[in-house]
Amino acid sequence: MTLTPPSSKATYDVDVALLRARVRALMPQTRADLERLVRIPSVSAPAFDQAHVQASADAVAALLEELGLPEVGQYRAGDPDGGLGAPAVIARRPAPAGAPTVLLYAHHDVQPPGDAADWISPPFEPAERGGRLFGRGATDDKAGLMVHVAALRALGEELGVGVTVFVEGEEEIGSPTFTAFLAEHEERLAADVIVVADSGNWRLGVPALTTSLRGLVDGTITVRTLDHAVHSGMYGGAALDAMTATIRLLDSLWDADGTCAVPGLKTGESAEPGYPEEDLRGDVGVLDGVELIGTGSLTSRLWTRPCITIIGIDAPGVAHASNTLLPAVRVKFSLRIAPGQDPQAAFDALSAHLRANAPWGALVDVQVGELGDGFAGDRDGPAYRAARWALEQSWQTPPVDMGLGGSIPFIAKLCEVYPSAEVLVTGVEDPDGRAHGANESVHLDELERACVAEALLLAALARP
Repeated sequence: MTLTPPSSKATYDVDVALLRARVRALMPQTRADLERLVRIPSVSAPAFDQAHVQASADAVAALLEELGLPEVGQYRAGDPDGGLGAPAVIARRPAPAGAPTVLLYAHHDVQPPGDAADWISPPFEPAERGGRLFGRGATDDKAGLMVHVAALRALGEELGVGVTVFVEGEEEIGSPTFTAFLAEHEERLAADVIVVADSGNWRLGVPALTTSLRGLVDGTITVRTLDHAVHSGMYGGAALDAMTATIRLLDSLWDADGTCAVPGLKTGESAEPGYPEEDLRGDVGVLDGVELIGTGSLTSRLWTRPCITIIGIDAPGVAHASNTLLPAVRVKFSLRIAPGQDPQAAFDALSAHLRANAPWGALVDVQVGELGDGFAGDRDGPAYRAARWALEQSWQTPPVDMGLGGSIPFIAKLCEVYPSAEVLVTGVEDPDGRAHGANESVHLDELERACVAEALLLAALARP
């Protein structure tokens, strides 16, 4: 159905105090379920045991069955011929006559934990410290799933909208089969409003809607100069080694102030709330004396301008280095692009720049990896207005619209397949949540507020 746009000062016939009290009473159960999920090491990276991802999908399906949703199933792209992707869970309840259908998205797979020595407590054993629950997946994105579950529990039989819960199992490896999965389940996942609970808030105590996302291009650069390694003392100074060439080549990617120097990449200006430099330095942990890079407002640098990062280098480590000129070096890059930039065009621009700047005739090969579109939401739609009302009621402070420098490429695909649906990007992360890093955590008070806000949103969408 088409939602009726409310006024900018819209109110809704929703008992806010009642839903707040219900969510609070449910929080012990919500936390216990979150802890059970965190204990499952559902790392979707291929090097890890995928039986844990299946166990996680089983646990998610059991949670959704307990809600009494009439249709709960597990699916993989390519079924029934053995499956291509990781297990996803879909649960559905049809919409009452005249009511909209809301798709609630989260993912149950997680990032690898990294070095256990970097964790204060074991990554897959949830632990509370300072009002935060620590563990891999505690915020990204098993907390997002629990927001959906808690909201549906709080509403119970009073849920006035149709709902489809879609919990993916391979988001942390780039959702490689998402397009195929969506094609197979397009009708099953169709909705008027899509809520993606995989982002965060402005900071503790200040809620946000994520209204823009940068796109993503990654891949590898290989630099070759010799057909075999040779003694650095005998031939260094005349023969070009691949590492020296790679260093000079990579230096061409940035201006002196750290701005991305690749021609042909789009850039934009952010009109979002200001981000004080001292807050960014504290949120990120910038060391004293280290300067920030780039120019313009910090939010523009983070949300609407391109940046390129070298995230890996194949070369001998210091402990195993020998006195040789390296014949080849390979690096992996991650390029974040402004919303609206075509990812293939961005890769072509980067590839052309690298080949044009190959030092001393070094041979440069650039291979593309993942290509992901950015996202820019319709900030004035009725679902956005309902979401802002719900967030303000829950947090007791107005929400902000914010961008995100990270990428969630499948959101652009959802917008393409369901062009009339409003896509809301929400979440429970905060600047100290450390998603993907050691000591990942969710703030338990913020988790409760997010659960209240989603319950209010669903109730408001039933009463436009």
